[in-house]
Amino acid sequence: MSSIHVTSEIGKLKKVLLHRPGKELLNLTPDTLERLLFDDIPYLPDAQKEHDYFAKVLQDNGVEVVYLEDLMADVLENPEIKEQFIRQFMKEAGINTIKYQNLVYNFLNSFKSTKKLVLKTMEGIQVGDIPKNKRDVEKTLVDLINTPDKFIADPMPNLYFTRDNFASVGEGANINHMYSVTRNRECIYAEYIFKYHKDYKNTPQYFNRSYNWSTEGGDLLNINDHIIAVGISQRTVPEAIDQLAKNFFADPDCKIDTVLAFNIPVSRAFMHLDTVFTQIDKYTFTYHPGIMGTLQVFEITEGYDPNTFEDLNVKEINAPLDKILEKYLNHKVTLIPCANGDRVASEREQWNDGSNTLAIAPGVVVVYDRNEETNKALRTAGIKVLEIRGSELGRGRGGPRCMSMPLVREDVEW
Repeated sequence: MSSIHVTSEIGKLKKVLLHRPGKELLNLTPDTLERLLFDDIPYLPDAQKEHDYFAKVLQDNGVEVVYLEDLMADVLENPEIKEQFIRQFMKEAGINTIKYQNLVYNFLNSFKSTKKLVLKTMEGIQVGDIPKNKRDVEKTLVDLINTPDKFIADPMPNLYFTRDNFASVGEGANINHMYSVTRNRECIYAEYIFKYHKDYKNTPQYFNRSYNWSTEGGDLLNINDHIIAVGISQRTVPEAIDQLAKNFFADPDCKIDTVLAFNIPVSRAFMHLDTVFTQIDKYTFTYHPGIMGTLQVFEITEGYDPNTFEDLNVKEINAPLDKILEKYLNHKVTLIPCANGDRVASEREQWNDGSNTLAIAPGVVVVYDRNEETNKALRTAGIKVLEIRGSELGRGRGGPRCMSMPLVREDVEW
């Protein structure tokens, strides 16, 4: 089996990629929250305890857990790749002053442990972190203005949401170009892992960072081995979906023949498709009622249009969501509304990632314990619910699905 094998959202999860929250969360401040896409500052010790318990729940259910920081550390054991990475990291961090380029390069290159090097690039670099000898202490304006606590490379606090910087599709992957500069920097790790890691370097890529259109993994759902759902959202634009569909269809080894584009409201609350819609069993989905009045669904298939010279067929599917899903799955489906449809409770619990379920097997999901009404509705529908705490993890606006990137799932018999 390939290093990547994901043909559904619900097949038994065998291997998953996580990132344990680190010191990057300590480097959030009230003044940087908006720029770094956080609503509040998590308490790191509790966030780590919650994340460790999340990983344990997965492991106790037969899932192999691997960590982003460990895969990246493996890659950087090669000195030439390490040098290339450091220089690219500095460029993407916006370190443009020649003096600081030299100082930061020497600082990062001095790490004997590649894992400590990776973690430092994730947590951010302050002026005061960099050792200086007498020759480096010169009275330039930069030196006089930059205080020791100034960040010359911002932290990346969103990294524990590993779902977003790439996406597993079939036996391939999308290396995403993310919506914001803050998060697009995160994709450097996926870029290097899929380019150089011995286990992943031969993985087919259906999207890469050279495309300038934004797309993020939270907007992509593997419905089955032939159908992909992609959200048109705050973070994923139609141009990216068109290109993604073309790349799927152009690969003779890719089984995807239909892309369903879900146009959802553009808002912080609905940032990705998986914040309002996820699959939890073969023919069962959970959704947020707030999308129903505005949801549009488009079918994208391969085909040449002589009028537009495009090689895609795109048409809007005008039908209720359940009827659309039944058409493509060829089976009756069940839709479970967040908080069982209560307006106030559903808005509260959707904000707390009540719809962001992670299926680890058909009908078995990991969820935050705080979404009591939604979890009760799932259990009533016969879903096995595994609860984890998310009081601190949820401050970054993401649930169990956001915090996990499946690498291998068993196939589902439909």
